[in-house]
Amino acid sequence: MSQKVLLNAKAINIILHRLACQLIERHHDFSNTVIIGLQPRGVFLASRLTKILTEDYKVKNINLGRLDITFYRDDFRRSDKPLEANATKINFLVEDKNVVFVDDVLYTGRSIRAALTAIQSFGRPKEIELLTLIDRRFSRHLPIQPDYRGRQVDVINNEKVKVNWAEQDGEDAVYLIEK
Repeated sequence: MSQKVLLNAKAINIILHRLACQLIERHHDFSNTVIIGLQPRGVFLASRLTKILTEDYKVKNINLGRLDITFYRDDFRRSDKPLEANATKINFLVEDKNVVFVDDVLYTGRSIRAALTAIQSFGRPKEIELLTLIDRRFSRHLPIQPDYRGRQVDVINNEKVKVNWAEQDGEDAVYLIEK
């Protein structure tokens, strides 16, 4: 099994600032916009983006939530091992809000489909957008595309993209792993 570095910490930081600027261009003061990180790995990206928006770009009062999609997935009954759900924390209204889903890697699109179903439990958003750090564009099973993408990566199906976050993995890096 070999691995290649796609993005190092410096490149990730540059991409995060670019994505933050794109969000500001579209959502201005975020008064009608909420950011929701998809559990488990999208939460790190959503938190990091929110921190950049508040500390570096002085955007105030951003609503940040976490959404667990475990039991909304169409494949959750297909596993032999018991599923472990993550915490959902959405302590604000999504009714009539612009929702930005945040996930680290867009692969088949099934996680996003599950998130679209799960968010309905919290209200009816005005609009839903998708922000992803890595877009594996040739692996899609569903017609889902990101509105904001950090980097587009063309990989073969036996390759895996792994995103490491300093908060959990001790480093910021994106690897292409060949099985």
